Amino acid sequence: MNIVVDTHTHTLASGHAYSTIMENAAAAQRKGLQLLCNTDHAPKMPGAPHYWFFHNQIVLPRFLHEVGIIRGVEANTLNTQGEIDLFDDSFKYLDWIMASFHEPVFRPASEKEHTEALLNVIKNGKVDALGHLGNPNFKFDIETVLQCAKEHNVAIEVNNSSLTGRSRIGSDVRCDEIVRIGKEIGVYFTTGSDAHFCEDIANLDHAITLLDKYQVEPEKVITSTTSRFLNFLLLRGKPRIVEFEHLYS
Repeated sequence: MNIVVDTHTHTLASGHAYSTIMENAAAAQRKGLQLLCNTDHAPKMPGAPHYWFFHNQIVLPRFLHEVGIIRGVEANTLNTQGEIDLFDDSFKYLDWIMASFHEPVFRPASEKEHTEALLNVIKNGKVDALGHLGNPNFKFDIETVLQCAKEHNVAIEVNNSSLTGRSRIGSDVRCDEIVRIGKEIGVYFTTGSDAHFCEDIANLDHAITLLDKYQVEPEKVITSTTSRFLNFLLLRGKPRIVEFEHLYS
């Protein structure tokens, strides 16, 4: 499967990443990406930028090194009510909003509580995708959550970093199960490198291998073409991005 969008990347602004957005974009061009999502950590993550940082992504050109730039965030799931750490006035500045569990922000609890949090994140309607769900510290009812994600058109991330054994150790088993069940249910999948250094931009081989293992149709992988990704944003109720008009079809 060919992937042309990386929907989960970090810059120096996240506090524990090591590259600038220019370096990330240059790597994206070199590796053949057409769209790059900038998804630095939202404010509750230790070391993350102030919320004005996300508003000010409007100063970013829509193209850097000939790669389209998607203004995004990796928000933190805060509680079982499904709240995330973005102010309401932030959403109008952002194209792409992911939500993830992070141990410093949401202390691992029971499977029931994790499931409740994810269901409420989905139902709150503010999040376009759920990030690195394979983390064994945050077990949840996979079938229930993925069915809800399908009903609300929320994408499920296949996080390449989770499959490398370098972070969230033990995620590979649950990621496999998530993709298997997600294929059966018919969810939308997205693919993220979770790069914290520019050379990891577009490193998606493990994610692609897992999607191919279960023969997930390209039509269900929103990062397989620019039109699928951008039209997914329209499905989510986002405004059309005029600078990307030629990438919608």
